[in-house]
Amino acid sequence: MNHPARSTDPSTSHEAANRVVASGKQRAQQAMTEAAVRRYPGQSSLHLATLTGLDRHMIARRLPELEREGRVWRGPKAPCASGDGSACTWWPVAPGQNMTLGL
Repeated sequence: MNHPARSTDPSTSHEAANRVVASGKQRAQQAMTEAAVRRYPGQSSLHLATLTGLDRHMIARRLPELEREGRVWRGPKAPCASGDGSACTWWPVAPGQNMTLGL
């Protein structure tokens, strides 16, 4: 499991991270985020939040954790449907398909 606080974060962030992990919230949030990516593949974190009503910051925190676990992958940048400019896209990884994927 990925610890949600960085080593450079203050102790209060580590305390909060420990609570999120111990309570099961991190895994629940990861499941919701992974489900959003599966339902809306190829979207930015901001657009995923717009489409699902989930908190954008929560999604943005959970996506890199899911990427490290091989459950989603970060795709190429594309114009964001919910914001100005471009943003990285997020894609589901099918079970057994943890190979390098190209577009």
